Amino acid sequence: MAKDVDLSSKEWRDIVFEGKNQEFGAYELRKNSDVRHNKAMIVVVIILALAFVLPLIVNTVLPKAEEKPEDLTEQAMVNLGDATEDEQQEEEEVQERYEEEQPEVLPEEVLNTVKVTELAIVDDDKVNAEDEIKTQDELKETTTAFGQSDFDKGTDDRNVVREHINEIVVEEKKPVEENKVFTAVEQMPQFPGGDAELMKHIQKNLKYPPVAMENNIQGRVVVQFVVTKTGKVGEVKVVRGKDPDLDKEAVRVVKTLPDFIPGKMNGQAVNVWYTLPITFKLQGV
Repeated sequence: MAKDVDLSSKEWRDIVFEGKNQEFGAYELRKNSDVRHNKAMIVVVIILALAFVLPLIVNTVLPKAEEKPEDLTEQAMVNLGDATEDEQQEEEEVQERYEEEQPEVLPEEVLNTVKVTELAIVDDDKVNAEDEIKTQDELKETTTAFGQSDFDKGTDDRNVVREHINEIVVEEKKPVEENKVFTAVEQMPQFPGGDAELMKHIQKNLKYPPVAMENNIQGRVVVQFVVTKTGKVGEVKVVRGKDPDLDKEAVRVVKTLPDFIPGKMNGQAVNVWYTLPITFKLQGV
């Protein structure tokens, strides 16, 4: 019989406090015990939930808030500065190719001429040895006229010289393969507005991967992509990676680049490989 009795029920309270004052004291405490228990349970559940959720909020939200956009701007400036060595090397390769592809220039034929020396009486120390009148013995061995010096390093055929003067050399440009991707061309692709605008775009769109940030992973990722003959960004690949998350972010931000001014070869727009280093660095580390 005692097992079936609910000690918190109203019937049990009425039996215990029958004939006693029920306005305050123990009766009132027993009456409101269920409400107090429910409130305490709710508070405990809330505290436990905060204990699990709060660390997640601190680790995910606060680091992003501390990351300043201007940090990315400074990083983009460093990246483009590092790229100058690659660009200089490409320019040197282009120059070497131009020198190799320059057509052979035929030497111009020069007509043999003679110099007429004016006869004048001057002091001996002012006479040029080349302008002295030849002796009788020297005259016997030459066919030039008296008072003249000969130049015999050209040709005596006036028609040959005349042909060189009237000749117009037309250099035929080599046809450019339509789908070939060049590594260096006469005019490299350019970002609209120059390097400054390219830095702004990277600064605006580059986001530090949270996982890499938590693990303090930083470094340089070198990305190479094709600027097509229409100026659009084509194939993108990582030629020197650092971390999978950093590599993925570098590729993503490159794919957001707008159209370039396409590169040109022999006056024609062509597909060109473009190399861009992107450095990820945590400020204050």
